[in-house]
Amino acid sequence: MASPLNTFRTITAEATTVSGTIYTAPSGVTSIILMAHAANVTTNIADVTFSHFNANTSTQTELVKDYSIPGNDAASLITGKLVIETGNSVTVVASANSSIKMTLSVLESLNA
Repeated sequence: MASPLNTFRTITAEATTVSGTIYTAPSGVTSIILMAHAANVTTNIADVTFSHFNANTSTQTELVKDYSIPGNDAASLITGKLVIETGNSVTVVASANSSIKMTLSVLESLNA
């Protein structure tokens, strides 16, 4: 059976104090991140850094850096869509472990 042209995915991850990759565009696929939501699940302020990593140039670019989210609150970390080319990824790091939970809505589209 052939792979579908477009696939919607929901990606969830818990941010830690060590930068971690939460999504990488698979081989032969260009992805569009439709939404990147960060929820602070603690009662304290927590900071989050959300970045794009270009594997071809080894360049990491912060989309938000040390963004403070009040306790028991949430934030959208991108205001539009974000294109992730094959092999490239997004990473997240938080100011405290077990404080930030991420949810991404992703559209994966096969490259022509």
